[in-house]
Amino acid sequence: MIKMLAQGLTGIEARLHIDWILVNSCLQFAIWGSFSVLLAEILRDSYHALCHQVSWLSKWHNKHHMAYRRDLSVVSLKAYQDSQLYHDILESSLLVAVLTVVALVVHQIGLWLGVVYAFTFLFGASLRYFQGTIDTDYNHLPGPLETIPSIWWVNRSYHWRHHFDDVNAYYSGVFPLVDKILGTGLSLKGKTVALTGASGTLGQALAAELLKHNAKVVALTTNPEKLATQTGLKVVSWQLGNEAELKASLEKIDILIINHGINVYTSRTQQAISSSYEVNAFSALRLMDIFLTTVTGPQAKATKEIWVNTSEAEVSPALSPLYELSKRTLGNIVTLKRLDGDCIIRKLILGPFKSQLNPYGVMSAQQVARAILFLAQRDYRNIIVTVNPLTYVLFPLKEASTWLYYRIFSRTTKNQ
Repeated sequence: MIKMLAQGLTGIEARLHIDWILVNSCLQFAIWGSFSVLLAEILRDSYHALCHQVSWLSKWHNKHHMAYRRDLSVVSLKAYQDSQLYHDILESSLLVAVLTVVALVVHQIGLWLGVVYAFTFLFGASLRYFQGTIDTDYNHLPGPLETIPSIWWVNRSYHWRHHFDDVNAYYSGVFPLVDKILGTGLSLKGKTVALTGASGTLGQALAAELLKHNAKVVALTTNPEKLATQTGLKVVSWQLGNEAELKASLEKIDILIINHGINVYTSRTQQAISSSYEVNAFSALRLMDIFLTTVTGPQAKATKEIWVNTSEAEVSPALSPLYELSKRTLGNIVTLKRLDGDCIIRKLILGPFKSQLNPYGVMSAQQVARAILFLAQRDYRNIIVTVNPLTYVLFPLKEASTWLYYRIFSRTTKNQ
């Protein structure tokens, strides 16, 4: 039987005339070519990061930053051409030289793909320098920012933040790989962050960690007496159902973290149902809608964010049916709202940690808070922090399938 199968495969190979040497060569070229493009991106963005850390390099690089106004219009033609000469041409020339040396030393033809890739940057920069045109300078085209920062590549909104949000972050030029490695995909420095559930265990831990990252924290709480006064922390009292009264405060907020919630455990009374959905879902959605009305202005899409604690209950049992149902409702509607692209919306998918809602949690709130900020700074849009390995598999599958279903079968009024 095995002999007949082997003969059959040989016959198929003969009929198809498969040249395995050619196939192997193509695979090697693809692998080495992909590696060389990845290497080019890492080298290019690492050089960019060094330009902000090494004084003699920053002297040349600063010409690039001095060429643009806040709306990315150029200060003058001379300033723009200087930026191309002393930064873009210099950077891409060094990149071409280094990758050429690597290709010559390693003797793999696929590595020359990286050289060609790097040369496209040099060609574009030279064209902009000699002609003084910005048409090919896609991330520096002037005008209002119409889309949110992309998670997959560097678009105008993403790169705008490097110029006018924090020059010591957002270093990546095409793919945000280096920012994910360095933790510079989101800068919290100087950001004003509003936090609901601020008097709770996780709320207090998050506030403490945000202050360590030089953020200004606005604690939105229904129990202001539980929060101690400290530098950088402003306490704002609010009541459930009165979310509209927070609009004036939310106008000045960069990041809104929706973290409040209740757990009625085994109860299934009408009151338990109403309060679970009101606190865990409807109140959170009202706050989101109010905050989204503040995403106005030419640069708001680049700087405004919402983080929503939907919990691991989106995909895993929490031994509390109404907690699971209300959190899943919130999570699904957040997925739906993400389709509109009004601002970055991150989900916090958190496993059990010790708190008033869950005294049996296996993680500490401080550990969870540190992990949330660690992943947020690497621009994760779905921030999973749990000890349950299944969640890291189940949640992405659930989120992707739900997103696709909503995208196909729902429409926003903007598109009608």
